[in-house]
Amino acid sequence: MINSVKMKKLACFVSLLLTAAAVLAQTPHQILTRMEEEMGKHQGEGMAITVDLKMPVLGTISTRTITCGEKMRMETSVRKNKVVVWSDGKTNWTYNAKTNEVEIKNSSRESKSKKKRGSDDAKMFTGITDGYDVSIQKETADAWYILCTKSKDNKDEDDPKTMDVVVAKGTFYPKSLSTKMSGMTMTLRDISYGITEEQVSFRPEEFPGVRIVDKRE
Repeated sequence: MINSVKMKKLACFVSLLLTAAAVLAQTPHQILTRMEEEMGKHQGEGMAITVDLKMPVLGTISTRTITCGEKMRMETSVRKNKVVVWSDGKTNWTYNAKTNEVEIKNSSRESKSKKKRGSDDAKMFTGITDGYDVSIQKETADAWYILCTKSKDNKDEDDPKTMDVVVAKGTFYPKSLSTKMSGMTMTLRDISYGITEEQVSFRPEEFPGVRIVDKRE
């Protein structure tokens, strides 16, 4: 039979455990704020991000954008078709898997906007708690799964009604963000930093046997 002294010690021990658990617990706001802080530490670095757009009829269009300084590499896959575009701000190289050709052209405003779009996609991970009610839906050993629901006082029509954000434990890096917009489902995933110039540069040796068409003026 447990005596009163042991019961008091046990109660004290349980109380300390509960206090420690409360201190270690992370609220969804704290998690998302920390996520933004960790992403902010990499501002100015090269980065990579994949965006999946799931649309009726067309299916899923997946685009992987990698940037480093003024250089960019964008790979888009639609079903079995793949197009890869490289740009250094002055010249574009476009590989079409269907024709097995690489077309070289002078850079245009469109290519510069594509580079900007890649960084704009990552901005969706910032300011998430503004105009949204956030709650932890699930927690695993590796990540938190957070639901962001548009607040009633958020009148911005461009903001999606809900967003699902997955944050990695340990690093607090974002693993993914999913939402529905205009009848399509968009998922941002696989963000990474520390991109090298080699990763965003066109290298002919990677495409042996490809026909190169130079259309530069």
